[in-house]
Amino acid sequence: MKKEIKDIPVLPLRGVTIFPEMVMHFDVGREKSLKAIEEAMKQNEMILAVSQRDADVDEPKREDLYEIGTLVEIKQTVKVGEDQLKVLVKGTARAKILTLQDETYMSADVEVIKDKLIEADKEEQALIRTIAELFEKYASINPRITDEVLYGILGLKNSIEMMDIIIGHIVLEVEKKQAILECLDIKKRMFKIITILEAEIEILTLQKEIFNKVKQNIDQSQKEYFLREQVKIIQEQLGDKDGIQGDIDKYNEQLKNTPEFVKEKIEKEIRRLKNTPASSPDNGNIRTYIETVLDIPWNHYTKENIQLKKAAEILDKEHYGLEKVKERVLEYLAVRSLSEESPAPILCLVGPPGVGKTSIAKSIAHATGRNDVRISLGGVRDEAEIRGHRRTYVGAIPGRFVYGISEAKSMNPLILLDEIDKMASDFKGDPAAALLEILDSKQNNSFKDHYLELPLDLSKVLFVATANSLSTVPKPLLDRMEIIEVGSYTSLEKLEIAMKYLLPNQLKAHHLDKKQIKFSRTNILYLIEHYTKEAGVRGLERMLAKVCRKAAREIVEQDIASIQITPKKLGEYLGSSSFDYELKNKEPEVGIVRGLAWTSVGGDTLSIEVNCMPGKGQLELTGQMGNVMKESAKAAMSYIRSKVNELGIAEDFYVKNDLHIHIPEGAVPKDGPSAGITMATAMISALTNKPVKADLAMTGEITIRGRVVPIGGLKEKLLAAKRAKIKHVIVPDQNKKNVEELENHIVEGLKISFVHTMDEVLQYVFA
Repeated sequence: MKKEIKDIPVLPLRGVTIFPEMVMHFDVGREKSLKAIEEAMKQNEMILAVSQRDADVDEPKREDLYEIGTLVEIKQTVKVGEDQLKVLVKGTARAKILTLQDETYMSADVEVIKDKLIEADKEEQALIRTIAELFEKYASINPRITDEVLYGILGLKNSIEMMDIIIGHIVLEVEKKQAILECLDIKKRMFKIITILEAEIEILTLQKEIFNKVKQNIDQSQKEYFLREQVKIIQEQLGDKDGIQGDIDKYNEQLKNTPEFVKEKIEKEIRRLKNTPASSPDNGNIRTYIETVLDIPWNHYTKENIQLKKAAEILDKEHYGLEKVKERVLEYLAVRSLSEESPAPILCLVGPPGVGKTSIAKSIAHATGRNDVRISLGGVRDEAEIRGHRRTYVGAIPGRFVYGISEAKSMNPLILLDEIDKMASDFKGDPAAALLEILDSKQNNSFKDHYLELPLDLSKVLFVATANSLSTVPKPLLDRMEIIEVGSYTSLEKLEIAMKYLLPNQLKAHHLDKKQIKFSRTNILYLIEHYTKEAGVRGLERMLAKVCRKAAREIVEQDIASIQITPKKLGEYLGSSSFDYELKNKEPEVGIVRGLAWTSVGGDTLSIEVNCMPGKGQLELTGQMGNVMKESAKAAMSYIRSKVNELGIAEDFYVKNDLHIHIPEGAVPKDGPSAGITMATAMISALTNKPVKADLAMTGEITIRGRVVPIGGLKEKLLAAKRAKIKHVIVPDQNKKNVEELENHIVEGLKISFVHTMDEVLQYVFA
């Protein structure tokens, strides 16, 4: 029997399906739904509840709703919020939507579908009994269905009503429930319900088995592993015992691009992994080892850029100066362009801090087209940091070079060994000794890390090491590297670096432009010479950053367009000058001679003063002289005593006179042999009462026979002489080759005299 109802309010349901004779409560919050309920309450309290096809749709249309829903009677409404109702309904009959109107609320013309009771034949009776038995079995394993509910449902005389209520009590997807609601053939509906009940019973039974198995494996101390054990049992049911097959498939896929010896090793480890319980610590260790090996980019090499012109442009663009380093890199690329099998060089850049040793490595990588990675060796004292730990140890990890190759994602990266001179050694081994194999081009094609246990080819790696001093680097390690000295920058070089790199970078970092800060070359040079004293440019960069910060604040506070940086403005921003270089003496003086010294922040000049006084032949040395410098003073004294007649000095001067040698800035330690001829000249000047030229400086080591032997740091020393306005410099003859290698602007304006002996020195010194 079918009948039509006109203009009945419609209530769209999300994730819910209501059956006839089913009692249910739910919340309603959508505006149209609230109005539909309000309209239904005004009429006969009847409303059509119909499920949405997609629960995520907030404003459903005709096509978003199923065709068949359930006519329900509104039993109760309770307001639970400002715009929310809790509604209690009872289903009465199925109904099919004929037409739908969607205005302030949804309403529809519907056709009511009444299931007609017929005399059940034997087959239908059997189906009903089957449904009842299956539901009883379902209720026995579903604790949410109580005995009271079960017997209340099974006691219903109306078999159609019983089926609708049974299906309403089973937790199912909306699509499956809707399929039952829309099935108008009673016999087909019975078969569908039986199929659903059997499937749900099987799922619940399996779930109960899983739960029981998990429960058996858990004692009081293992409750925290409850969920993991559940997953484990589920994976057993799926045929994935231990839950590792997915990982093993991933490992096998990665193995395809590895060498044969790696495949053999990892396949063996995979077999071990399969036979190791998931709860065993070895399981995690094996996984870590496999993943570490597979992270290495076996057989992957980046293509090198062997275009010399382009590489030269990159190096020149990114770094000013450093000509020796650039020349060596271009030589290497030239050889590689002729033969790609040529070994990569092992370069060691040696120089004071801040001259660009570390950053030049990135430029080399950029110019050669290699990936780059930095390994900091400062403070490393454990050999295992280089070679890795053996896998027998708990917490074993590979060495830094294995990590470096993995991080670089290629087998031919540039590896920067930063601060190679800062390594130490202790009872755990000597990391410098472990580096010998890595930095030997004839051995590093099969480097064996203790953890990896596989030969790692490092022969294609371009190693670049940095050091501040070679004195602490072992000789065997030095022998494997090509030493390139990176000297300190001259003031003019610092000026170019500041103009091309530092100032633009700081302006960008502080969101300023050249129009807002006007910084001339002259004033940058003033900043360099009066506020920094260093070999590199780190201090200069900090000073420029400080100037930019102060200028930015002044621009914002005073609302001005631009600031002209002058020495006066620098004084306001940075305070008084931090450094003032000692200039040459104004007039020739007795017993005062200007020497040249090398320091970690560049060159400097030292005034060595000598006083000759009546006494008992004592030699007093002050000014924090080191042992080597004291020995130079004694060597100079021996030379003078052997030459008293030629020098016109009394033979018994060392008995009747005391000599006091002092080097000002007494708080600063000083050492080294290069002040030998300077101290000898000052002592001779004091003993002979002859003044020494004011515009003269010298450097050189003296022997007791008066020979002048070579010294180091000549570039820095000559720059210090130019800063002090000195015109004439005396240098050991054996350093002539070092002078010839210097740039013209360093030696320009200096008269350099080369000497073999102290006798030749004395020809130049007296006024």
